[in-house]
Amino acid sequence: MRTNPVFRNHPIPALVVICLSVFVISVDATIVNVALPTLSRELGADTAQLQWIVDAYTLVMSGLLLSAGSLSDRFGRRGWLAAGLALFAITSAFAAQVNSADALIAARAAMGVGAAVIFPTTLGLITNIFTDPVPRAKAIGLWAAMVGVGVAVGPISGGWLLEHFSWGSIFLVNVPVAALAIVGGMLFVPTSRDSTAPRVDIPGLILSAVGITALVYTVIEAPNWGWTSTRAIVGFAASAIVLAGFALWERRSSHPMLDVSVFGNRRFSGGSLAVTAGFLTLFGFIFVITQYFQFIKNYSAFETGVRLLPVAGSIALASILGPRAVERIGTTAVVTAGLTVFAAGLAWASTADAATPYIEIGLQMLLLGGGLGLTTAPATEAIMGSLSADKAGVGSAVNDTTRELGGTLGVAIVGSVFASVYSGRLASASALTGLPAELRSAMGRSMAVAHKVIEGLPAGQSAVVHDAVNRAFLDGLQVGTLVCAGIALGAAIVVAWLLPARARHATPSPASTALTTA
Repeated sequence: MRTNPVFRNHPIPALVVICLSVFVISVDATIVNVALPTLSRELGADTAQLQWIVDAYTLVMSGLLLSAGSLSDRFGRRGWLAAGLALFAITSAFAAQVNSADALIAARAAMGVGAAVIFPTTLGLITNIFTDPVPRAKAIGLWAAMVGVGVAVGPISGGWLLEHFSWGSIFLVNVPVAALAIVGGMLFVPTSRDSTAPRVDIPGLILSAVGITALVYTVIEAPNWGWTSTRAIVGFAASAIVLAGFALWERRSSHPMLDVSVFGNRRFSGGSLAVTAGFLTLFGFIFVITQYFQFIKNYSAFETGVRLLPVAGSIALASILGPRAVERIGTTAVVTAGLTVFAAGLAWASTADAATPYIEIGLQMLLLGGGLGLTTAPATEAIMGSLSADKAGVGSAVNDTTRELGGTLGVAIVGSVFASVYSGRLASASALTGLPAELRSAMGRSMAVAHKVIEGLPAGQSAVVHDAVNRAFLDGLQVGTLVCAGIALGAAIVVAWLLPARARHATPSPASTALTTA
C-alpha cells in the first residue's frame, strides 16, 4: 500500500476536508426552507413550484446516490469528490443568478447531481482512511455530527443571509466553501478505489436510479394526489417492480453494483432501519416546528433558525459520544436508547401550545438532538463496518439513500398528517362560517394564506378567526409530532431485536484498497 506522504502523518486535516464537504451539502438540504416566502415574492413562485424548489434537490440526489457510490469505488474517490464539489459550486452559482421559479427548480436538480457524487464519496473515504474499527467509529461519529448539524444550521444561516443580502446569497455561499474543500482535498485527502472492481454494471445503475427516483417522486407527490389515489398506487407499484427487478438483476449478475445479500447482515439492515427512522422523524419535526416558530410565535426567519441551535448542538455532542458508548455497552443498547430518547422528546414536543415558553421547547430539542446523535453515528458505523473497505462507496450510498429517503418520507408523511388535521379542524370551525367558501378552502391549505386573510378582517372578527386558525395548527402539530414519536419508538423496538451489539468478525477485504498518490 502506498500512502500520500502529506497525508501519512496528518489524517485529521483529511477528515476536516471530508466533514466540510458533507456539511455544505447537508446545509443546502434545509437552507432554502426559510427563503420560501421570499422566493414566492421575488420569483412569483406558486405553492407547487415552492415545493419543487425544495424537493428537486432531494429527488435527484436520492436517485443517483447508489450509482455515484458505485462509480466512485471503481474510478477513485478523491477525484469524484473534487468533481462533485466543482459541479455543486457551479450549479450553486447558477441558482443564485436565475430569474424564474422553473429555472431555480432546474438548478436545484443539478445541485442534487453534485451532492449525489459528494455524499457517498465522503463516507467511503473515511472507511478507507480509518481502517481500525475504533478510530473509524470516532471518525464516522464526527461525520454524522456534521450531517446532523448541517441540517439544523441550514435555517439559521439562511435566515441570517436573507436579513443582510439578496435571496441568491443562500446559494452563492456554497461556492467559496466548495472551493476550499477542493483545495483541501488535493492537499490532504488520499485517493482510493476498489482494486478488484469488475466492469461497470450499466443495467444496475439504470434500474437503481429509475426505481429510487420513482419511489421518492411518488412519496413527494402522494400527499397532493392522496395516499390511496390511483396515481399514488401506480407510482408505488411501478417503483416496487423496478427495484425488485434491480434486486433480481444484481443477484444474477456476474459483476453486481450492489451485493443485495448484504441486507441479510443484521448489522447492515438494522443500522439502515435506524438511520431511516432517525432522519424521517427529524425532518418531520423540523417541518412542523419551523412553521410553529414563524406562525405561532411570530419569529423571523433568522430568529427561527437560531432557536433550532439546541438540536444542532445536541446532535453534534451525542454523535461524538455515541461511538464511545458503543465501545462499552454495544451498538444495540446505544441505538435503541437513542431512538427511545428521541421518541420521548417528540412526545414531549407534542404538548407545545402558543403559551409554551422557549426554554421548555429548547429542552425538548436538546432531548431530540441527543437521541438522534446517539442513533445515527453508531448505526452508520454498523452499516459501514459490515462491508469490506473496497465496497465503501456503495455501502455509503446505501446509508445515504436511507437518510434521504427517510427525510423525504418524514416531510411527506408528517406534512400529510398535519395538513389533514389542520384543514379538517378549520373546516369544522364555527368561527369561519361567515367567510366565503373559497377563502375557507384557501386558508385550509396554507397558514400563510390564513394569516393574509386574517389581516384583512375587522378587528373583532380577526381575533376570533386567528384563534381558530392557531388551534387548528396546534392540533395538526400535536398529531404530526406524535406520529413521529410512534415511528421512532416502533423503530427502537425492532432495532433492539434486529441489530447485534457487536460485529462478529472483522470485515476488511484481503485485497485491501490501495491508497495511491494522485
